Amino acid sequence: MIKKAIFPVGGLGTRFLPATKALPKEMLPVVDKPLIQYAVEEAAAAGIDEFIFVTGRNKSAIEDHFDHSFELEKTLITKGKADALAMVHDMIHKPGSVSYVRQQDPAGLGHAVWCARNMVHDEPVAILLADDLILGQSCIAEMVAHYRGGNMVAAMNVPTDQTQSYGIITPGKDDGKLVEVKGLVEKPEPKDAPSTIAVVGRYIIEPTVFQTLSNSERSVGDEIQLTDALAQQIGKSEFYGFRFSGERFDCGSKVGFLQANIAFGMANETLAPELMSWIRGRLS
Repeated sequence: MIKKAIFPVGGLGTRFLPATKALPKEMLPVVDKPLIQYAVEEAAAAGIDEFIFVTGRNKSAIEDHFDHSFELEKTLITKGKADALAMVHDMIHKPGSVSYVRQQDPAGLGHAVWCARNMVHDEPVAILLADDLILGQSCIAEMVAHYRGGNMVAAMNVPTDQTQSYGIITPGKDDGKLVEVKGLVEKPEPKDAPSTIAVVGRYIIEPTVFQTLSNSERSVGDEIQLTDALAQQIGKSEFYGFRFSGERFDCGSKVGFLQANIAFGMANETLAPELMSWIRGRLS
């Protein structure tokens, strides 16, 4: 079973300036929860019980979010707001199950994952990117249920003109749910892309990937890419892409973030009627 998950949250979030000047992008709310809370809840739904955050400077709000706020809790108790108090308590995980490691240099996703190497040891680990928000069943739970060793990435088809925004898979055997990864290239131009099957921000990696990342090889964007390290494992162990059932929103983009708020709002039984009425009014 996969018991640990890494959450790389050290990025600067420059696309959301000025909102992210003092607020971590992972704390941007979709309806009533920050992005990082959705990711942690998704991991917990998969049976994961150890949460490793790879942070950077000015990310203390994330640590505070998953800790006690005694002033808030006291106020909720005093005002008799039991439901709100229970919600706050549900966010607190067992002592010792949440840890933080600092990524001093924002040198790419591969570097962020490598920074957590000493907390993982000799076991496969899940990686979740909070920017990729998925509505529906826990994507990582679906992946864990199909995982049989080696490496696995979440996958989805993208338009041909968007391949330069993703890691793209060279597919082998494909049963519609699991696709064998025969090759993997980071952000290829459409004319060079081996397919339109893209990697989404959910991974299960085996410990040998950390050894490859330790070489600190830089590529696209002068960064250490996780996809490069995974590509070097091809032929050495099993490697599959998994087509998940939920709907993915790219909350690293402003449009994707707005779409996520609307979609999650529509999925909320309390909010949906009023929201739909407002949308119809705007479109009329």
